[in-house]
Amino acid sequence: MARPVAAVPHDLLEHLGPVDGVEVLAYDPLDEDTVPGGGREVDVMAMGFTAGPWLRRLDEVPALRAVVLSSAGYDHALPHVPDGVAVANAVGVHDTATAELALTLMLAAQRALPTYVLAQADGCWDGSAAGQQRSLADARVLVLGYGGIGQALARRLLASECEVVAVASTDRPGDGLVDGVHGIDLLPRLLPDADVLVVAVPLNAGTRGLVDAAALAALPDDALVVNVARGPVVDTEALVAECASGRLRAALDVTDPEPLPDGHPLWSTRGVLVTPHVGGGTPASYPRMGRYLHRQLTAYRDRGTLEHVVATGTALA
Repeated sequence: MARPVAAVPHDLLEHLGPVDGVEVLAYDPLDEDTVPGGGREVDVMAMGFTAGPWLRRLDEVPALRAVVLSSAGYDHALPHVPDGVAVANAVGVHDTATAELALTLMLAAQRALPTYVLAQADGCWDGSAAGQQRSLADARVLVLGYGGIGQALARRLLASECEVVAVASTDRPGDGLVDGVHGIDLLPRLLPDADVLVVAVPLNAGTRGLVDAAALAALPDDALVVNVARGPVVDTEALVAECASGRLRAALDVTDPEPLPDGHPLWSTRGVLVTPHVGGGTPASYPRMGRYLHRQLTAYRDRGTLEHVVATGTALA
């Protein structure tokens, strides 16, 4: 096999380091005029944390064979990937950062931090929200989606003295963090006992609208819904209705639609906390992505394929 060529965003180069047997060409993901690789044939193209215009123009990269995303989610990329081009997502890169934000959202919502932040902005010492505070300790947290992010979150929740209930596509044994993982078919039976529901599943045909009006109605009064997955996994209209009534609360890093437009009800619905899809955006992401990309380019050099391929072209693998 000829020495493969990889196009890598310039801001990841220092974290990637040299890869023996691979020619690495830097590109600016925001430069619309210069084709990544300078017009040369490119075997593997790494997308930056800000994908830029080239995510929509992958068909202009000569001889492209594989794409490595810098995000755990990949639904946004699939419509733009040419036929026959393999796609790998950033497995493990954002697990810790996303779990950190999920825990932050839970604690902020449970301890009424938005109320205190607004009071501080007004220079007001107001302890009236003390009666609105809840705790994570002794809460039952249902983690819907028990992959890398779900496991990273479970470790943090156990330190907060929660009961963690894990749900994935199928039943499987425990892993030292949970006694066992429940199959998705048991979700309707698990929701009524959940104090907090955390959504951490990938978006695909099977999960779109998974947390619908019926699922939300099954949650007990005052339950908290946390979404760090993708907005369309949760029925926005149904969630707004439940929160507007005061029955449920929500803490969301992702929304549907996204970005959330001015005037959308989620901005002003009581009991809703919104962050603008920043779960993986920490400085730790760069060295972690560099190490992951190094492993991917090494795998491609040795075997002609990427690891963790989630799709080829627009058809799920």
